[in-house]
Amino acid sequence: MGDDISLKEFSREQRKFYREKVRQCLDVFERMLVEHTFEFDRQLTGLEIELNLVDSEFQPAMANAEVLANLADPSYQTELGQYNIELNVDPQAMPGDAVLELETKLRASLDHAELKANEVGSSIIMIGILPTLQPEHFTTEWMSANPRYAALNEAIFSARREDLELSITGTNESLRMDADTIAPESACTSVQLHLQVSPADFASNWNAAQTLAGPQLALGANSPFLFGKKLWAETRTELFLQATDTRSIELRNQGVRPGVFFGERWITSIFDLFEENVRYFSPLLPETTDEDPEAVLAAGGVPKLQELRLHNGTVYRWNRPVYDVYNGQPHLRVENRVLPAGPTVADVLANAAFYYGAVKMLAADERPVWSKMSFAAAESNFNSGARRGIDATFYWPGFGEVPWDELILRHLLPIAHEGLERWGVSAAVRDRFLGIVEDRCKTRSNGASWQVQTVEAFESRGLGRIDALNAMLRLYADGMHSNEPVHTWEIPTAR
Repeated sequence: MGDDISLKEFSREQRKFYREKVRQCLDVFERMLVEHTFEFDRQLTGLEIELNLVDSEFQPAMANAEVLANLADPSYQTELGQYNIELNVDPQAMPGDAVLELETKLRASLDHAELKANEVGSSIIMIGILPTLQPEHFTTEWMSANPRYAALNEAIFSARREDLELSITGTNESLRMDADTIAPESACTSVQLHLQVSPADFASNWNAAQTLAGPQLALGANSPFLFGKKLWAETRTELFLQATDTRSIELRNQGVRPGVFFGERWITSIFDLFEENVRYFSPLLPETTDEDPEAVLAAGGVPKLQELRLHNGTVYRWNRPVYDVYNGQPHLRVENRVLPAGPTVADVLANAAFYYGAVKMLAADERPVWSKMSFAAAESNFNSGARRGIDATFYWPGFGEVPWDELILRHLLPIAHEGLERWGVSAAVRDRFLGIVEDRCKTRSNGASWQVQTVEAFESRGLGRIDALNAMLRLYADGMHSNEPVHTWEIPTAR
């Protein structure tokens, strides 16, 4: 969700002071990286899952306040749209059977949340983009009652000084529309994977995560439909970019960087990313605190660096650097934001196991893959995975141009196994979750391909697109609750 703020609008003086505080925080952070001790004795992982709410007709239910009040669980929080909620999973270590235990806990938590949502007339759907969502759902009150969201909406449109233009072209269909709010952003529901690392190891882990972004999308795409149109396998990535874009057409033509940012180079330190964020991106939510970070550090304390953290939270890198303080101890995390939500808890954890295992090995390689691959190639892989999903091909050193499934089966999956083994993860965990990854590759299937094939089957029976999407989502909900991996789901027969 991001840090809360108290104001909706900001004065010019507040913006100027905020910029000064951000730069002060950046200077203090640079000193801390050299002088301070960061917590990393236990390498912890974390997980966030964004969810959708639907009514009995599988239409968006603008009911998150009511659902959260009935649920009364601090692990669940609001998200941008009133039909969104988010589940936050406490950080934990992965050794042994911990991931199997996490699967059981997640299923129990989501089953309880579903029961509580049902009591107030809603149901939970874990999916990248809710297929039944339409623009008309945003003509009534849709935004959650949180000042952060109203301020973000105001900041983006103040910077643009014109409506948002959404233009996404798929293989055979395209979407073009204007929006006068950031409502379309709320359609993007994702899974965020957190990995705590030391300052010395941050760059190698971030670079490794960047190389994996394309394969992650081909493996886990789950967002093929937006406002009734079949677009990209993972339409969410392009929608998120366009729905939060503060740039006018002219600024885009000049090459000004968007707020949703893959990056432009391999890094040597986490400081590279924070410095880029401060140098290139204008403040969107310039709220300041009374903390004097230099004085706190001089007194032997740990500054929160709230202004720097808040600014960092409005630059939406697909692999975001995170500085945080917990129990008085600072730590650093790589926040992987590449994956969509769903389709099942088993699929989410399979995607996570693949990511954590592969990143560990890629980051530890003496001659890492990013030393043999251009950054532009990694970004091209990311775009190919998002656009094409199970039809994606990637460039990879030693393989050249290679289909996604071949790259994962021959190279990335074996190193993911080894990486998890080095984490101390049990064979039972590796076999279950990396077995799901292997089977998805062998069947060349993911959530997006199941959605597309199912909608096509219903359309062949004579249903129009809107009815076909609704019918598909009802089957999807059944599969989601079964927790059987998506590659095992049946596709309705065509007629």
